[in-house]
Amino acid sequence: MKFSVHNLNERFQLVIIGAVVGVGGGVASVALNRSLEWGAELLHPYRHHWYSFLLPAAGAALSVIFLFHLAKDIGGHGVPEVIYSVIRRGGLLRFRSSYSRLVSCCLTIASGGSAGPESPVVISGASVASNIASFFRLRDRQRVVLVAGGAAAAIASIFNAPVAGIAFSLEAILGEWTPTNLITIGVASAVGTEVSRILQGNQIPFEGKALVISELDLVGCLGLAVFTALASVMLIRLLRLVRQVSSKTIPVFWIRAACGGLLVGLLGLVIPSVMGEGYGAIRTVIGGNYSQGLALAGLVALGKIVATCLTIGSGGMGGLFAPSLVIGSFTGLFYQRLLVYLIPGVHWAGEPYFALVGMAGVISSVLQAPMTGMFLITEITGGYDVLVSVLLVSVISVTLSHIFEPYSVYHHELVEHGELMRPRTDRKVLSELRIIELLDHNYQEVPPEMTLREFANLVKSSPYHFFPVIDSKTKKYMGLIHIDDVRSYLFDPNLYDSVVVEELMDTTLPTVSLDDEMPEVLELLEQGHDSTLPVVHDGRFMGLISKATILDHYRKELIVEEEI
Repeated sequence: MKFSVHNLNERFQLVIIGAVVGVGGGVASVALNRSLEWGAELLHPYRHHWYSFLLPAAGAALSVIFLFHLAKDIGGHGVPEVIYSVIRRGGLLRFRSSYSRLVSCCLTIASGGSAGPESPVVISGASVASNIASFFRLRDRQRVVLVAGGAAAAIASIFNAPVAGIAFSLEAILGEWTPTNLITIGVASAVGTEVSRILQGNQIPFEGKALVISELDLVGCLGLAVFTALASVMLIRLLRLVRQVSSKTIPVFWIRAACGGLLVGLLGLVIPSVMGEGYGAIRTVIGGNYSQGLALAGLVALGKIVATCLTIGSGGMGGLFAPSLVIGSFTGLFYQRLLVYLIPGVHWAGEPYFALVGMAGVISSVLQAPMTGMFLITEITGGYDVLVSVLLVSVISVTLSHIFEPYSVYHHELVEHGELMRPRTDRKVLSELRIIELLDHNYQEVPPEMTLREFANLVKSSPYHFFPVIDSKTKKYMGLIHIDDVRSYLFDPNLYDSVVVEELMDTTLPTVSLDDEMPEVLELLEQGHDSTLPVVHDGRFMGLISKATILDHYRKELIVEEEI
């Protein structure tokens, strides 16, 4: 099968394998959904006992123990790992990530932790895609597209929203829209959605009532963008703060997660709506059946922000999609009731309308992906009549939140470590180059004790301009001689027997390691005004690297990028 697939046109090849990837992503999301339903039913009888507040702590602790000690995987949202694999590792992901995050997420959410199942299922679908690509021995660029397809299939199938899955992958994972990417990801997303529909029905997750919207409602919802932007910035910053404080104060992973879960459990005693993924609370708001007052609606939005940050920031496994939707719906509900209170004489569209638009504003701002937010809300609610409102609030909310948080919650972790590189930028193109592939071997090694006479005779018969000085005993690199720098010595016979090579070599030149990043190497060459630098790894001379070679390969890489 490997050979028959490789004989196909590349685009058709990716479409076929993308369909297989879509099946994997769809099955992963259905498995997680069914597991969460089973876990919720299993623990339901215990939620009414006095010790129910301990359940999130136990679930979070077990989640971390399983993830770190049994599955031997790493923690985190899941999505940043997928993005990192795309921009730095050619889409390579461990197979264990295809199941470890699902189990860990199920333990966290089913026990009452405030998180969503989306991020874990994204890394699961992406991991399945990565390993399928490796099985077929595809190139890095092909694997990257399929990994994005696996992520799209996961999102599409868990929400029954194929277009949102495509938008999420192109906006958040790849960061670019190209025909090849769009076709492959579209196929994976469609197949993943259909698998989900076959296994668990074609249902709109949050179907609401028909809405009648006036121009006044459209104007009124613009103010909601300010509230959703503030809510998203609060979520991102508090999550970062909880992660920093908890990691410094509680070094043991499972104890840290248990403490976060315990605080969530205690908060849940006061505000039950903050527990779990919160889809039930969204349905209540979208259906216009939330009977509590203005203050409690705002309190639930704030409480969900705190509970989510405590759950995920302390190490619990889960995503931010579902919490963002809950926060957005209650933010919209709070805003609508505030409008009614401040301007009682106006007939507004109603609570479901502002809840839908609020969901779009928060999810778009948290992800810094307005297209994803727009398509997700219209697909999961069937509310295409609010499309214009959703578009306006998403764009304005993202713009406002970007002032305070320039990067999405997923990209910020990569930015902190200097790992975020957007497609088709100089840094990204240069990162595709490897130093070991650009090594120049046009040189002649010489020992430090060689006399100038011997060196002059060597230069006469050598076509090279560079002479690395290598210790005869240790084979360690000592310095570099460039023929132009020692030309005056070569034409002075009086120095032939009194000067040795060690006195001629340049030891001030900076050296490059095989582990260095190409953008930094090019910057080093430009700063020092040197055209060529020695490459030394673990003290051993590996070769030379020149600015001309780097730029030549850079141009070739640009041509390849443009052909994709």
